[in-house]
Amino acid sequence: MSGAAPRSGTVSGSPERATAARATVRFAALGDSLTEGVGDPVPGGRRGWAALLAQGLAGPDQDVEFRNLAVSGALSADVHERQAVAAAEFRPDIASVVVGVNDTLRRSFDIGRLTARLDEVCTLLTGGGALLLTACLPDPGTALGLPGPLRRPLARRQGAVNAVVHALSARHDAVHLHASDRAWTEDRSLWSVDRLHPAEAGHRRLAAGFHRLLAERGLVLGDRPGHEPQQPPPTRAAAARWLATEGTGWLARRSTDLLPQLLGLAAAEVVHRARGTAERLDARAEHALTEALSGLPRTPSLRESVPRARMEG
Repeated sequence: MSGAAPRSGTVSGSPERATAARATVRFAALGDSLTEGVGDPVPGGRRGWAALLAQGLAGPDQDVEFRNLAVSGALSADVHERQAVAAAEFRPDIASVVVGVNDTLRRSFDIGRLTARLDEVCTLLTGGGALLLTACLPDPGTALGLPGPLRRPLARRQGAVNAVVHALSARHDAVHLHASDRAWTEDRSLWSVDRLHPAEAGHRRLAAGFHRLLAERGLVLGDRPGHEPQQPPPTRAAAARWLATEGTGWLARRSTDLLPQLLGLAAAEVVHRARGTAERLDARAEHALTEALSGLPRTPSLRESVPRARMEG
């Protein structure tokens, strides 16, 4: 399937269906624009790493029913209140939960609430028999190349989100993909012109990475998604133009209520660094992270459905 993959549908492992009964694996993808497929345009819409992976799950005697529930701009609250409920009703065998970057861009960011939400989502899905796919991601400030005083607060927040995802991945025996190291952030061919979403090459690498990890568990029957993109990567000049003309606007739209606070956080960075007390900011973030993780139930408790509390932020 080289064209647009539907947000829901069935992928067959072979052109001709066998007469014998075929197994069907259900795959649900939850998250934000990364999983929705932004950065990987195809005729008719977007594709993205999850749709590419779905194609690689279908084997000679196995079909894949795929539903992409991800929505651009989604917060952990959206996944908790809406997407998880829809996914649970689908009863997936595999479910990806990749979210959190947008949370770091909101004034309402609270690592404790994010931790509790994601743990409930993971518990709901694994309680229904799903194997989880998770990933840690680069912070948007580094991706955009923001100045240090603006970049460091966002990096500190994304670092906390990644630490939570690592902890929950171990807690729920998830298949976890590391996508936040320098090999990702420094390879410009992997990123779209906005420097925030993977280009086709990046989506293909994500899909291939998850496919490899699933294969290591003996859970994949189909071919690995190809690495080679069909579209050329954006040029450095195009990326520079986007950053100069649209990058600030993107950050402003995604950060709606954060900008005044972010300026305050940046000022605190400058003051603490001038005084030689920058480690206090790291210590506060570490304390909040420790409290968030220590507040989790000793063992996950399954709820019949994720509470539909009022969305925050």
